[in-house]
Formats: sequence, structure tokens, C-alpha cells
Amino acid sequence: MKFNKLFIPGPTEVRKDVLEKMALPLIGHRGGDFAEFFNGVTAKLKKFLNTKDHVFVSTSASTGIMEGAILNCVKKRCLNVTCGAFGERWHQMTKACGFEADILKSAEWGKANRAEEIDKALSSGKYDAMTVQINETSTGIMNDYRSIAEVMKSYPDIMFLVDAVSAMAAVDINVDELGMDVCLAGVQKAFAVPPGITVFSVSEKAMKRSEIAKRKGYYFDFCVFKKYADKGQTPTTPAISLIYALDYKLDQMFDEGLENRYARHVEMAEYTRAWAKERFETYAEDGYQSVTLTTVRNSRAISVADLSKFLADKYSLQIANGYGKTKEKAFRIGHMGDLTLDEIKDLLSKIDEYTGTKS
Repeated sequence: MKFNKLFIPGPTEVRKDVLEKMALPLIGHRGGDFAEFFNGVTAKLKKFLNTKDHVFVSTSASTGIMEGAILNCVKKRCLNVTCGAFGERWHQMTKACGFEADILKSAEWGKANRAEEIDKALSSGKYDAMTVQINETSTGIMNDYRSIAEVMKSYPDIMFLVDAVSAMAAVDINVDELGMDVCLAGVQKAFAVPPGITVFSVSEKAMKRSEIAKRKGYYFDFCVFKKYADKGQTPTTPAISLIYALDYKLDQMFDEGLENRYARHVEMAEYTRAWAKERFETYAEDGYQSVTLTTVRNSRAISVADLSKFLADKYSLQIANGYGKTKEKAFRIGHMGDLTLDEIKDLLSKIDEYTGTKS
């Protein structure tokens, strides 16, 4: 099997030292040693997310907690705010869970959701929950989540459910200050840990909503998560090796300095955007472009499939084609996690080589 360095929206490149932590011996997840270790991880996550809320770790993809947020927090009707494919998936999920749901789309793919449009929709009084992405990997849009959070403060009875999957660990997310009721992320994106676990915060308000939820199942029942977290445990067998890696990565991020980490992501994003605007066009609208990936509009009509093959075959580098209806019309460059500006510059120089562009 051939392995490429990953510059895709996820999973992201994982450093060798992080992978090595997963080779540590296993411990029983119902014993005192695990409880001490796991409580330490939870404390670090609370510090990382700036929250006094409940913080849990689920052995699942982020999609599981997205569904769990719906099952635990929606009473009757939810507003699904979307600016791309993954927001639309949350809408599909809400309906699949048996709840009434409306979708509030951005004007078109490549455009961000606007706080004033969300305010207008919520003012109808029809909704008891709202879902939104901070960052949409299908389009390269990063919503102005702080402005959206300000709107939500006017609707304290509406659950604020946030997909931070490709944003957490790359941008500052102060859960308590922003008033997020559920904020979730898989660790395979900007955390730069292998996929398989999701971290999420749950407010006391959301926990009370969970207590009265009538059909939430068991695996993603927030009350069950709390019952076991109070004992330093998880409800079911956790991916212990992945939690070792997460614990190690949290220490690394604190050592790097969170502000330094966020600034590094901005630096990589700004460099990639400037390159894309000079060589092609950017897909996402200005002012709302992601700091974790850049979606490049294929304005030169190159074969993205052939470019990807060139990068993989000659240099063992991997980028991503456009997603869904943007396939071949765009390509996506991930610049998140532990990647550096020098690595981004190297990748872009190889794309220039393919296109015959002189830097």
C-alpha cells in the first residue's frame, strides 16, 4: 500500500510521534487507572474549549453526535442552517430522526450563511433547535460563527447545535462565551489525530432537554454519557488507543500555544488563498473563506483527476477533488492540523510544476 502526505479536508496528516502513542498498552476502561487518565483528558478538553459545560468523548464519527444532538435536543421542529453538503446532511438526518425540519440555505454554494437571515427565520417562533456549521468543507466556507452566536443569545429557548468538525483546534472556540449548547468535532481534522472518536460539549440547558427527550436511543443518550463521565468512564468500550493520542495531542497544542496554533492556520490559509487567486480563483466568497482548507475554482479547466494523479505518483502528495456538484469544477487543499507553511509552499510549487506556472 502506498501512503501519501495528506493535504485533504480530512483525515489530516498525523505525525509519527502521535501514532506511536497509540501503541501504548491497553488498560481496562472500568478500572481506576482509566478513570484517573480519562478525567485528566476531560479536564484538558474543558480548558481547550473554554467551558464549564459537560464535555464527553464518543467512540464514533462526528455524524453520530450530530444525530445524537438532534435526538437529545430537538422537541418538535428544527432549523437546519446550511452552506454546503454537510449542512444539508444534517437536514436529512433531522428528518430521518422523525422531526419536522426546515432548511435555511445560503444564497448559493460558495456563499456563507448570514446572521440576519438566521435571526429572521428564528423570529417566526416555529423552532426549538437550530443546527449550523462553523466550517463547511464542501465549499471552503467558514461562517461568521461569532455573529451567529450573538443572534442566538436573543433566543435562549432554542438549542444552539454546532458542527465544529473542521474548525475546532484551528480557530478559537469559546463555548461558554458563545453560548453553544452542543459543540462537536471529530479529531481527524484540525486535531491531527487518527479518525474514530468525537469530542463534544453539552450545556446544562441541553442536558435538561435530553432528560425529557422521548426517543433518543441509548448509544448517543447524553444523560448516559453524563452518568458514566461522573465515574470517569464512557458508556461503552472506548477507543482507548485513540484517546491516548488525543491526550498527547492536547498537551502538544498547549505547548505550542493555542494562539500560536490559530495564527499558524491563518498564515497557511492566507498564503494558499493568495496563490489560488493568482493562479486560478477561489470558490468561497471573500470574507468567509475557511482557515482550514481552500477550495480552488478550476478556472483553467485542468483535469483535477490528472493533477491528483501527478501529485500522488510523482511526489506522494494528496489533494481533494471538488465535492459533489463541484467535482472537477474545483479542487480542495487542506491546511490544518500539524501542517506547516513550508509544507504548503512545497505542495503549491508541485501544482505549479504540473500546470507549467512559474512562481
